[in-house]
Amino acid sequence: MSNGNGVAATLGSAAEAVADKAKEVGSAVSKRASKAVKKAKKAAGKAEKAVARTAGKATKAVTKTAGDAKKTVGKTADKAKKAVSKRVAKAKTSLAATSASAKAEAAALKRKRTVKKAAKKTAKKAAAKKAVAKKTLARKATAKKAAVKKTVKKTTKKVAKKAAATKKAVKKVAKKATKKVAGK
Repeated sequence: MSNGNGVAATLGSAAEAVADKAKEVGSAVSKRASKAVKKAKKAAGKAEKAVARTAGKATKAVTKTAGDAKKTVGKTADKAKKAVSKRVAKAKTSLAATSASAKAEAAALKRKRTVKKAAKKTAKKAAAKKAVAKKTLARKATAKKAAVKKTVKKTTKKVAKKAAATKKAVKKVAKKATKKVAGK
């Protein structure tokens, strides 16, 4: 056998070959890993940008939609308010007119009653003088009384109907407006 110089040289050259091969494999792995890392970083950056863009668009869309909805609701509420206030104003004026006409009719009826009383007094005086005149005056007074009662009943019914109809209309419009506002 030899003194070991050949074995040592062989082992040394084998170790160098293994080390070189390890360096080559390591550098290849390192290159591939760095390429993969770069690709991953690039993909992550693109994904991040895409997410940011999409989130920005979504935020803008939501903000715009919310603003539009607010405007629409506000406009609808304003329209409903105006409609209700107009209807209430009309109802008030209608009630005022009805009240005024009813007062005027009541005043006219009072005047008629006063005229009737005077006519009755005159009829009594005339009855003492003439019986025939008394009969005609009594008939006229009765006819007038019946006519006045009829007109009083009719006007009272008309006034009550008008007031009830106006109140119903006001309530109906107020309900509709409330439902519209609550629905939207």
